Amino acid sequence: MTTTSSPPPTSEPWPEAANYPPPETPAPPATATVEPLFPPVGLPAVGPKGPSSWAGRLRTLPARAWRGRPDDPAWARPALLGLLAATALLYCWNLSASGWANSFYSAAVQAGSQNWTAFLYGSSDAANFITVDKAPMSLWPMALSVRLFGLNSFALLAPQVLMGVATVGTVYATVRRRFSPLGGLVAGAVLALTPVAALMFRFNNPDALLVLLLTLAAYGLVRATETASTRWVLFLGVMLGFGFLTKTLQAFLVLPAFALVYLLAAPTGLGRRLLQLLYGAGAMIASAGWWVAIVELTPASARPYIGGSQDNSFLSVTFGYNGFGRLTGEETGSVGGGGGGQGGGNWGQTGITRLFDGDIGGQISWLLPAALLLLLVGLWATRRAPRTDGARTAFLVWGGWLLCTALTFSYMSGIFHQYYTVALAPAVAALVGMGVDGLWRARRRLPYAGLLALAVGGTAVWGFVLLGRSTDFLPWLRWAVLVGGLLTTVALVAAAQVPGRVAGRIGAVAGLVALAAALGGPAAYAVDTVSTAHTGSIPTAGPRVEGAMGKGGPGGRFALYGPGGGMIFQGGQLPPGARAVPQGGGTGRGQGGRMPTGQLPQGGPGETLGRGGMGGGMGGLINGAQVSTELADLLKQDADRYTWIAAAVGSQNQASYQLATGAPVMALGGFNGSDPSLTLEQFKQYVRDGKVHWFIGGGGMGGGGRGGSSQSSEIADWVASTFTAKTVGGTTVYDLTAG
Repeated sequence: MTTTSSPPPTSEPWPEAANYPPPETPAPPATATVEPLFPPVGLPAVGPKGPSSWAGRLRTLPARAWRGRPDDPAWARPALLGLLAATALLYCWNLSASGWANSFYSAAVQAGSQNWTAFLYGSSDAANFITVDKAPMSLWPMALSVRLFGLNSFALLAPQVLMGVATVGTVYATVRRRFSPLGGLVAGAVLALTPVAALMFRFNNPDALLVLLLTLAAYGLVRATETASTRWVLFLGVMLGFGFLTKTLQAFLVLPAFALVYLLAAPTGLGRRLLQLLYGAGAMIASAGWWVAIVELTPASARPYIGGSQDNSFLSVTFGYNGFGRLTGEETGSVGGGGGGQGGGNWGQTGITRLFDGDIGGQISWLLPAALLLLLVGLWATRRAPRTDGARTAFLVWGGWLLCTALTFSYMSGIFHQYYTVALAPAVAALVGMGVDGLWRARRRLPYAGLLALAVGGTAVWGFVLLGRSTDFLPWLRWAVLVGGLLTTVALVAAAQVPGRVAGRIGAVAGLVALAAALGGPAAYAVDTVSTAHTGSIPTAGPRVEGAMGKGGPGGRFALYGPGGGMIFQGGQLPPGARAVPQGGGTGRGQGGRMPTGQLPQGGPGETLGRGGMGGGMGGLINGAQVSTELADLLKQDADRYTWIAAAVGSQNQASYQLATGAPVMALGGFNGSDPSLTLEQFKQYVRDGKVHWFIGGGGMGGGGRGGSSQSSEIADWVASTFTAKTVGGTTVYDLTAG
């Protein structure tokens, strides 16, 4: 039988095929795979929360709280708890030194702790004459605290400390959803040490609660975009609604960015995304609208006058004086504002550099350039990621918050104060934490090591500039920050080119030095802030900055007093007959640039302003009055016989006497003294009915500031011409029951 080497037809089996294996096909050349800067990660594991019974869960709660997420390294949760404890200690330090802090809000808290109607409306007094010029939600935690622990400085300010700790924890939790514990800890530390955060999380303005609510909203948005969860969209809407009840339209600055992020990133169809956003809008409207409906539907005679309005309407305050007027400068009844969108005005020069200028830079901008750089890095690194990528979503959430709020603050022509910038702090902190997380893991790759070095070096140089604005404040620190930061940039780049353990050791040391250089300046400012008492309406963090807005000096902002009454003036030259009071806010050391409450520079016209009952800047508008024991005892005599023991022009002036006596005092004209809250004939009727005992001379503008009402001035003139003046403890008062 003849054999052949030719293979049989393909349709037939080939018995000897095993002896003739097919030729080997060479494998394609291996291609080096480069790990992305922010590699995909799964969602955190959702497991049982402990034993099935509540008793068992409570018994195991300490161990679970200490351990944290199962995939966390053992050090992560203890480090977080240590960060929160350190934040609480920092913010509680010297807390009661600020006394009543902003007495305008403290008086409303006192009223809310005495009367539930005042609690609901945010009235300045327990007799419900007029409200504060904001929605009242920020007052409610303080009023409840005072009901529990009595009226004292710690009971007033401790709720803000707790809000600060909660905000740091929420920033950590939000960053940790997608990034490492290191990124979350860096973000939390940056927030805790931001000077304006150290100021406002121990002060009784509404901003502390607003920032906490916005941070919770960002957390809800991140959770919602993970699984297209309607529940978390509703949570987001409720947090923004509560933010509106805290500081009205400022809470909505982040709304466009948040809505666009959800439309872009949620892992579901476009139609469902739109429907879910409608649900969220409904939750937002409901959570804010119930209170607005109560105020607007209740007859004016059955509720207090709405402070800050010219027509007794909360909606007009929301969209006018406290709303779009802040953007345009057209704020009827305001103490200043102006600018009209012309790039300047009475509240500082507007423009893209506003947040970096003067003492505003020292409040917030220490790591702002780094945050913007890391935002660009994050968006570039995730440019090819899927639509629903969690890392890009996180950068869009915090970057959208930062850009929307920063641009608004930079170009608004109306009332703007340095402490407003606390609304940027969580976004800056989160962007720094997320960016550092990615670049630190990739630091062995030269391009990323260079970007990390640029962020650290740029932060050190900018810190050197900011520290140089306070020449007497720790002059050695600015050089330490600069040298440490520049050395770190060299070490980070060198470590990327050195193999083995040496690179790891260099990187570890460089990381610690970089952290110290980046946070050294803001940490020093934060410590100075908590060591100094702050009072009044315009507090600022950190030491004195020469020539800065609100600190006096060339180009600064002044409160003026002259023949025309109180006003705001921008610039370094004073008109004839006027005198300046630097608007700093607070008492404390000369190093901090803060004047003792109730004192003015000596000499010149208007010297008596700020003494005795006139209080701080702008005749009591910027800070409250100094109330003597003699006058307080006089006002408290027969207090139970009167609805209001006294009347005073301006809420800041009124607040001091109410806090000193514990009894309702009528604030004529509201905060600025320019609200048409009571006509002269109505006041005369109150006097005839024996509802008001004393009238306290001095106070706010009370005379048509920025187009407001002059009713308070008319009342003051009538009292002065009708009743006999007497001086008690350096303050002029009139007994409205005599004659």
